[in-house]
Amino acid sequence: MARHDRLVMLATLAMLQVLTIVIGVYAMTTGFSLGALTGGPSPTEPTASPPDGSPSIPVITSGPVLAQLPVRSGDGPLPTKGTLTQQLTRALGDKALGDRVGAIVLDAVTGERIFASGADTAVTPASTTKIVICAAALAALGPDTRLSTKVVQGARPGTVILVGGGDPLLAGPSAKPTYPKQAGLATLAARTAATLKSQGVKKVTLSYDTSLFAGPSTPQGWKPSYIPDGNVATVHALAIDEGRQNPRYNAPRVPDPPQHAAAAFARLLDKEGISVSKSVRAGKAAAGAPELAKVDSAPLYSLVEHTLTQSDNDYAEALMRHVAIKEGQEASFAGGEKAVIAVLQRLGAAQGVSSLSDGSGLSVRNRISPYALAKIIAMAGSPSYPNLHAIASGMPIAGFSGTLGNGRRFVASDSKGQVGLVRAKTGTLNNVNTLAGLATTKDGRLVTFAFMADQVPVNAEPVLDRLAAIVARS
Repeated sequence: MARHDRLVMLATLAMLQVLTIVIGVYAMTTGFSLGALTGGPSPTEPTASPPDGSPSIPVITSGPVLAQLPVRSGDGPLPTKGTLTQQLTRALGDKALGDRVGAIVLDAVTGERIFASGADTAVTPASTTKIVICAAALAALGPDTRLSTKVVQGARPGTVILVGGGDPLLAGPSAKPTYPKQAGLATLAARTAATLKSQGVKKVTLSYDTSLFAGPSTPQGWKPSYIPDGNVATVHALAIDEGRQNPRYNAPRVPDPPQHAAAAFARLLDKEGISVSKSVRAGKAAAGAPELAKVDSAPLYSLVEHTLTQSDNDYAEALMRHVAIKEGQEASFAGGEKAVIAVLQRLGAAQGVSSLSDGSGLSVRNRISPYALAKIIAMAGSPSYPNLHAIASGMPIAGFSGTLGNGRRFVASDSKGQVGLVRAKTGTLNNVNTLAGLATTKDGRLVTFAFMADQVPVNAEPVLDRLAAIVARS
């Protein structure tokens, strides 16, 4: 085992050394700099939230190399359309894709359609829905927004209320540190206890407020097995560890995430020397109730990156509701759909987004066209839309990260040569396989693509990888 581990380590170091050399050669021949890739100096830590009342400052993250290359019209020739069309058309004829397939390749600079087949037909997008939700969240809320979970004073002396802020990544007592750094329930309990003790209070009655979100906790179009199987939890404004019983495992999910979170908070308060009455029930905080303590999430840009890289269903649902709140809609599935489409309309990116029953893409009722996805991804890599850059940097990297780094993607002979050269969001449901992302052609042109099939007989993922690889080789 030790010898195997050493070999794996040496192989990994060798790959990294080769990658470093390639980047160095590219840098010397093209003159690019980190500043050119990111639009500024590389940050060493997440940008802090601005003080209340200060103007919003766009967050500039390290960003992906592919998304931030200084490509301008004419900097690199477009791939030969005839050759690319021939190769993609042949690959799209693979029977594994089924009878309904949409495909598009866009020039990220000009928006020109380099290739299109069924590109304007809205089909079931599966998890590529998250691209649309994350774009709306970044545009409406801003990349530096943080989500707050609070404890406020109750209406009567000796009562406190835990107020859910719609942050499903709120870490419970047994959660391990992760990236992005999560707000923690233990920290909230410690801060609450300190405030209470300073007021001479050592015993409280606790209730919890989940009123930030509204409507049903599950949408139309979800399979009954999604929650028992651990794909997602019921959607609430208060939850810890995304409703997981054990934060290390997707299943089981707890039947009542808000009550589970409140019970854990009561135990933490007790450990901090604050006695809590046995009855912990749902309640409603009064408007303007004095705040006792709060914890803040990581900034939105890093939450979006996490949501896309890990295909986090729970966080996508929360983001959809936060867009609804910002847009003055009900924080529900229906209100989220209205709000997201309204934001996309302001961006000029609503064409082809015809139905959003949920934010995660688990619903079979969602309908999005390949063109809509490819256009939004192109916007995310454009200097004209700095608030959207986290969409590009959140895309999994073929063969390395997220849902493209699981050892099952870009492993065939017709795609493994493009490992590391494609960034894309995957989508998978029964009979649905989708892939939407970006790549640079062999001559350095940044292009975006979307390949979507929603009548797949068994599994079309290898074909989608082949299609993306063809684009990267073009």
